[in-house]
Order: sequence, then C-alpha cells, then structure tokens
Amino acid sequence: MNDIFNPPLPETEFTKTYWDGIVGSADSLVLAQAAAQAEGPLLLICDNNETVERCLREIAYFNAGIGDTGVYVLPDWETLPYDSFSPHQDIISDRLATLFNLPKLERGVVVTSITSLMHQLPPRQYISANSLDLAVGQSVSIAEMRAQMLLAGYQVVEAVMEHGEFAVRGSIIDIFPMGTELPLRIDLFDDVIDSIRRFDPETQRSAAQVKEIRLLPGREYPMDEAGISQFRGRFRELFDVDLRQCPIYQDVSSGLSSPGLEYYLNVFFDRLDSLFDFLPESTTICNIGDIRAAGEAFWKDIQARYEDRRFDRYRPILSPDQVFIAVNDIFRRLKSYRQIEFKQHPQASHFATLSLPDLASNSRLAHPFLSLQEFIASKPGRILLCAETAGRRETLLELFRQIEINPVPFEHWQDFISSDAALGLTIAQIDRALWLQEENLLLITEAQIFEERIAQRRRRKRTQSNTDFIIKSLTELHVDDAVVHLEHGVGRYRGLQTITTDGETTEFLTLEYANGSKLYVPVSALHLISRYSGADQDTAPLNTLGTEQWQKTKRKAAEKIRDVAAELLDIYAQREARKGFQYRVVQEDYDKFAASFPFEETADQENAIAAVIDDMSSTRPMDRLVCGDVGFGKTEVAMRAAFIAVQNSKQVAMLVPTTLLAQQHFESLQDRFADSPVRVDVLSRFKSASDQAATIEKVKAGKIDILIGTHKLLHGEIDYSNLGLLIIDEEHRFGVRQKDKLKALRANVDILTLTATPIPRTLNMALSSVRDLSLIVTPPAKRLSVKTFVRESQESLIKEAISRELLRGGQVFYLHNEVKSIDRAAEELRELVPQARICVAHGQMPERELEKVMADFYHKRYNILVCTTIIETGIDIPSANTIIIDRADKFGLAQLHQLRGRVGRSHHQAYAYLLLPPQSRLQSDAQKRIEAIQAATTLGAGFTLA
Repeated sequence: MNDIFNPPLPETEFTKTYWDGIVGSADSLVLAQAAAQAEGPLLLICDNNETVERCLREIAYFNAGIGDTGVYVLPDWETLPYDSFSPHQDIISDRLATLFNLPKLERGVVVTSITSLMHQLPPRQYISANSLDLAVGQSVSIAEMRAQMLLAGYQVVEAVMEHGEFAVRGSIIDIFPMGTELPLRIDLFDDVIDSIRRFDPETQRSAAQVKEIRLLPGREYPMDEAGISQFRGRFRELFDVDLRQCPIYQDVSSGLSSPGLEYYLNVFFDRLDSLFDFLPESTTICNIGDIRAAGEAFWKDIQARYEDRRFDRYRPILSPDQVFIAVNDIFRRLKSYRQIEFKQHPQASHFATLSLPDLASNSRLAHPFLSLQEFIASKPGRILLCAETAGRRETLLELFRQIEINPVPFEHWQDFISSDAALGLTIAQIDRALWLQEENLLLITEAQIFEERIAQRRRRKRTQSNTDFIIKSLTELHVDDAVVHLEHGVGRYRGLQTITTDGETTEFLTLEYANGSKLYVPVSALHLISRYSGADQDTAPLNTLGTEQWQKTKRKAAEKIRDVAAELLDIYAQREARKGFQYRVVQEDYDKFAASFPFEETADQENAIAAVIDDMSSTRPMDRLVCGDVGFGKTEVAMRAAFIAVQNSKQVAMLVPTTLLAQQHFESLQDRFADSPVRVDVLSRFKSASDQAATIEKVKAGKIDILIGTHKLLHGEIDYSNLGLLIIDEEHRFGVRQKDKLKALRANVDILTLTATPIPRTLNMALSSVRDLSLIVTPPAKRLSVKTFVRESQESLIKEAISRELLRGGQVFYLHNEVKSIDRAAEELRELVPQARICVAHGQMPERELEKVMADFYHKRYNILVCTTIIETGIDIPSANTIIIDRADKFGLAQLHQLRGRVGRSHHQAYAYLLLPPQSRLQSDAQKRIEAIQAATTLGAGFTLA
C-alpha cells in the first residue's frame, strides 16, 4: 500500500507510472503532493472544461501550505472549431501568461483540456520576441511606445479597465498587460521612466511600486506591418477566392482584427508549435478522464464543421491539419515524457481510498441528519467537514450544534492534518468527498450532506458609471418616432430644421400632424415634448392641429386617472403626515457588517445605500425605488436596510414573486448574515405545512428577524410582532389583489422596492418625486453585456449555440413556454444534441419534483434546462451563459429583458438567442418589442426599456 502523501513518480523520460484505488477528490490531493515532489512541472490533461475547473479548485485547496508550487491554466478558447467569434481578452491573457512562463517553469501544476491541447499554437519565439521589457530609469519615447502597443494588439481607451488596454495622459501611461492581475501606471520624467506602480482600476489609485515589467503581446498573432504582409501573401497562396468579396482578408489588410481570426494562425506564420514545444524536458504528464475518447469526439466535430464550411467563398477556412493536432499525434508525443496514469495495471501503485456511504439528509424524517450522525459516531477516522462559503459554515455549525456535533474550524487542509482534532470544519469550493483508509482521514463536503451546490461567487470590482447618461437616453428621438406635444397632442417627429427669423438662426424640431400639418418647435421648448407610449408607434393616431380633439382626449384621460390618483394621494398623504419610526445606526456594528460584503461596492451602490440610510434615519416613512439591472447589486442595498431595521428591533419582510426566488434569497441572506445574530427564515411551498405553521408562530413571537416569501407574506394569518421594513422584489410581477394589500401597508411601514425593469407608472411616480429613486447602472467588472441574436428558428443554429456552450463546460436555458408541448421540445433537443444532459422544469410540476430538478441543474447534473418562464426571476446560475428563447415574439419587453438577465452573471461571454417564426408572420407590436430588446444590449438597459 502506498503513502498518498509521498506518491511514487516516473523517474525518467519515456516511462509511465500507474496509480489505482483512487476515489473522489483523492486524485487532486495526490497530484498536489506529486507536484510538490516532482523534479519539474506537472501537466494535467483533462477530458473536458468542467474537469479543468474542478481540478483547479481542488488542487489549489490541497496545494495551500505545501511548498512553492503555483497552479496555472491553459484555458480553452470557449469557441467552436472555425467559429466567427473570438475568445474573450481574459482567456487570451491567461493563455499568453501560461505559455510565456511554461518553458522556464521549474515546479508547479499546469491544467488544460484535451481540446486546448489539440489547438496548434503560435511559435514559441513569437511571445518572447514580441514582448516589451520596461524598467525604472529606462529612456522611452511616448510616441514610439504608443505605436508599439498598438502593433502588439493593445487598445487605446480613456480609462484602463480590462486586459489589453492602455491610456496616455500627458507623461503618464496606464496599461493593463496580458497575464497580470492589476494594471500598471508608468510615470515619465521627460523621456525617462520615473516610477512604475500597480493601480486599482476601480479607484484609479496607485498601489505597490515595481522596478520592472514585461508587456506580453495582446494577441496570439501579429498585426504589425510584417504580420499583415505575411497574412496577405499566404492567404492568396492558400485560397482561390475573390479577395474583394472576402471580409476577413479586407479587415486584416486594413489593420483590423476580424472576429474568429484565431483560426487563421497558420496564415500569419510559416510554421506553428504545439503545447509540447513549450514544455520543459523534466515535465511529468498526467491524464484525467478518458482523454482519448474526448479527443476523438472533438476531432469528429472539427471535421463535421469543416465539411459544413469548406466551400464558403466569403470566409474560406484552413483544413483541420493546418489548425489542429490529430489525437494519434498527441498520444505519439506523450510517449516521450514521464507519464502518470490512473489505471488498474499489474505494476500499479495502489492507494487505499474509499467511497463514502450515502450521508444525504432527509428533511421528511424526524432526524434528518441521522445517517451523518451514525457515521461520525462509528469513528471511521478524523473527519474534516467542508462548507462552500462562510455563511454556509455558520449554517452548518448551527445545524450540527442541534445534533450535538461540534467541529473545530480550520482554514486549510494542511492545518487540519497536522492537528490532533477528531472533527474539523473548513471552507472550500469542493464537491467530491475523500476517505484515506490508511491515514484514517476523511473529507465530507456539502454535496454529500445536502446533494446541492452553492454557486461560487467571484470578487467583482468597481467600474465607472454615468447615471445621467441613462436619464438622457430617455429623451433620444429618432426620425419618424411618434411624439406627444403637451399643448397640441400626438404628432410625428420629422427631424431637425434650421430656420432664420428676425436675423437669428435657430434649430427647430419639425412635427407632422394629421392632414400633413406641420408644427415647428424650438429646441428651447423641448420640455413640452415626450415620447408616445402607446402600443404601436407606426399606427399612432395623429391629432389635428387647431381643433379641440387633443383637449377632449386629455379631459377623458384625466377623469380615468382621477380615482387612482386620489387613492394614491391619500396613501402618500398619510405617509407624509404620519411620523415614521426614526432608525438609529449603531455605527460600529454596521461598519463590521458592511466590511463583510465580499465584493467592492460600486459608486451607484454606495449612493443608493447612503440614500436608504438617510430615509430610515428621518421621521418620514421611506418609500424608495432602487432600479438596477439584473446582477448589479440591488440585493446588497436591501440587506444593509434590513440590518439597520433588525438593529432597531424591527422585523423585515421580503416579498418576492416566485418560490424559487424566495429559496435563493433565503440562501443568500443566510450566507450574508452568517456572522451576525440575525435570524432569517423563508415561507414557501417547498416547506411542509407543519414547518410553515412553526415559522408563522416564530414570526408572531418575534423569534424571526427577516422573513422571505411570496404573496403568502401578505396573508392575514401572519401576525408580525413588530414589522418595520417591507422589501419588495420586482413589484410588477404581483397581481392586483397583492398590490391592493401593498397599498394598505404603505402608510404604516418603510418600503424598499427593487426592480430591473420598473412599471412605467412606478417609474413616473419616482421621476415626479412621489417616490424616491436610486439608480444602479454600474456593471460589475469582468461582466460583459449579453450578445443578443434575433434569428428565425433553425435546427442548425440551435445546435451551434448549444454546442458552443457545452464545449466550454457551461449550461443552457432553453425556454419553451407551452407546458403541453414542453416534453416534445425536450425530446427534439435530445435528438439534435445527443451528448447533452437534459431536464425539464415548469410551474405545474409537483413542488418536490421541481425543487429536485432545479437543485440537480444547479449542481450541473444536467447541462440543458428546458423550461417555461419559471426561471424569469432570481435563478442565479453563473455557469449558465446561453439562453435560447423559442417564440420570443410572444413575450413582453420586460419579460424578455428579465429572461436575458438569467445569463451573463459571471466573467464568461453570454449569448441570448431570440427565435422567431418567419418575419412575415410577426405582428407589428411583437416586431417592435424584439427590435427594442435587441437595441438595448448595454449593461444597465432595464431602466431605458421602461
């Protein structure tokens, strides 16, 4: 039996060591140990991108504290073979950094996939030859350096935020080099580098000073004069096409990087290298999973896509052997290295690792954690329990205390194994368990206990915003738009015209009315004109100038809204007249809670939080609308308000539109309030009737501080002991009855409404100061706007969209909003993409079944969710970055915006496909909605849509 902490390694090139008996995350543990002891670097080749992500997480955890072994990744491009998309800059940055460091790497782990390994790479000398070294005291010319950076593929910008960007301001050059974590600020004195400092892109403040830097090229191909000349010459040799009809040739000839140019590396260089050409001779290589089968499947995809595209005269492509490396060639090259293989073999080194028994909790039993209790009581060895976040750790500790399990907290695996503790608890993003029989050590993860996974949160950075821009964009007019003049009614905007009167030249808006009548409005009177908000711009009923028609229309409208206005005014008058509860902020406690927020607040978030605190500290009851796009941080504003309310012994109710969203908010708030004595609970149909009754009793007794739920929170049976704050998420999703109850509540408690796309009436009340408004328009850093495609529904398009997402290890929402035919839609997808793991979710399913399906999708047991609009609000699955919406013409504008917001919640480029019937079958208003959602692709577009 072999010691997993001292694994046997292959001693020379052309030799192979076999390991067997390894179960669960023991493979990552033994590889972390092997990397610390090997003579050179360790290259892990994984069967897919999901395995790459898992190995990175697990090895980084086990690696902490054992020697100086870094963990590197050569990520996949996340595009399909011969794609017309380019990889994201962050992917290129990681790839270039790894390729630059690899030849001189003495020790460490490099993780990649077989698909990445099968891509041919730029020549090894290209990266070093096109890198630029800079040091303090060196003489440089700003003009020459600017030209060099542009040629190297860097983009000039106003403020540096992303990899591959630079900005020049006087004698200061800001640059975000490929492969670095932070951008750099180079300060020149005359033409000499006076200092080089890292700086924070959020605050633009300088941080640590460095003596020298290396600027890697911005791309994997050259776009200097020689590179363009080489491309043009080779392109003419390789392809017999009309160059005038070839956009990619024309783009490169003009110095532009055309999307998908990475698949033309062979045109830029006389020869290409592979990853093997970058590896030191002392490298040991290990395969994870069946990489041969995965490689052969990828090669079939390559050949199929080549056959589909090889006769495209406008975008000719290279043959597979000019872009990729065949599987047999990969395995031939592998033989010359030291190799480790997880495989049963007569000469295999055996490790005694075991699988855990079923320890899953069962909430239907009187003792849900009985399996875990009995297993721990059997003393199988020293056990380290693993929570995925700090909040989950607190939740687990509370659960364990109730069943008299008291683990000791540990930061790292190494800390635990070097201690004498019999039972520990750590925080790590690990799904798979571990049982080392010889060493009597066990790692039990949340996945074993709860069979669910907590999504990993990436630290987001602050980016700049411009709230005014969003407001101003509401006043943008396009020629032929229908508009409303306050005095003359509905007309059509025909453009700007310059007119000279009394010797003065002024710009006028030209408005056309019924019978071709024209009205000229000076731009100084722009405040009299607003957008027409009727259903259809094209058929807007134009008023007749010089008649009473418009005045009659206004009188009728005024009569209709008088009752509503009176009711609203009565409620808001009561609020203004009533002296509300004046909250006190205990600054020390509040600062501690704010500091535990795991992300950087954006400037908009800070403004919204400050406004909420001001509202709560005043005697006037709060009624604030916080408008911000999906994932922009509205929930944190609500959590700060909730914390202050609970500090002042008040209860908080959080009203959400769906059961799934209630559950997700419950987990988020539990996590966020983990280090404070705040008690959070949820009321939803996922709970049994007895559990719901117990929760209602606790609320009445004041034993629950924050209650989350759907419209059930408004029922008379819930008797709050001291309700002070009501948080409403997406008010437009509630029905008339619920809104009536909300109106009654408004006069008595503080109200905070969160929304991505406000109801136009709600927005109007906010803009006219009846309700206070806070805008959060700043996207998280690394957050990319969702690429939106409007297409006629075609099987080939659906297959390509799904394949692109699955290739990078992601997940897909396929939205089919008809329950009666949803199973047939899922079956058609199974035939179209046989390798996909598909599940179905809709609102008519039994609660427990729906809960299980969503948990399984969350846990990545499935990679396509065929669903109805049940996912419209609140489902936060960062690995789902493609949404396909069938019959998008049947959805409202706010719905489409919300649905598109289900993807793009991580650093990966996200895609939304709106599938339509042929254009001739589209109704005019549906056409307008689709055009609006396609136009509003900027981050933070929800407010503009409203």
